[in-house]
Amino acid sequence: MSSKFKPTPSKDLLKQAKNKKFGIVSSEWNPKIIDRLLDGVFGFFKTIEIEREDIIHFKVPGSFELIYGCSNMKKNFDLDAIIAVGSIIKGETMHFEFISQSVCNGIKDLNLTPTCPIILCLLTDDNIQQSIERSGGKFGNKGFDCAEAAAKMSLI
Repeated sequence: MSSKFKPTPSKDLLKQAKNKKFGIVSSEWNPKIIDRLLDGVFGFFKTIEIEREDIIHFKVPGSFELIYGCSNMKKNFDLDAIIAVGSIIKGETMHFEFISQSVCNGIKDLNLTPTCPIILCLLTDDNIQQSIERSGGKFGNKGFDCAEAAAKMSLI
């Protein structure tokens, strides 16, 4: 099987993605965490010479709305990859499970059409501390990691 995609591309290969078009759909819920994730996303793109103003960015009210936002972006723009950025922190009700599963299934369904991949950058944490640790804390920044995944997928 021949492909230009490699599991761990070099920075030079990722720089090939600098001519690709990217979109981001981010939730406005949990802004402290979302802003940290977006810093990671834009930070990665800066390393491959893509400026913030060259990326289409939609904001939606919450993580559930990421599905519609990504669907709309995918339909209306010629993009090479989209990143869906959200954060759901477990509370005292079943809401966490319903929303988390729905968002995952919705993004999965959108990825079944081959126009462009959607990378799911959705933190589903038990508490705010876990979210902080995954959005620029001791576990790195999942926004940065997901932007790298988007760049890799744009090269397939």
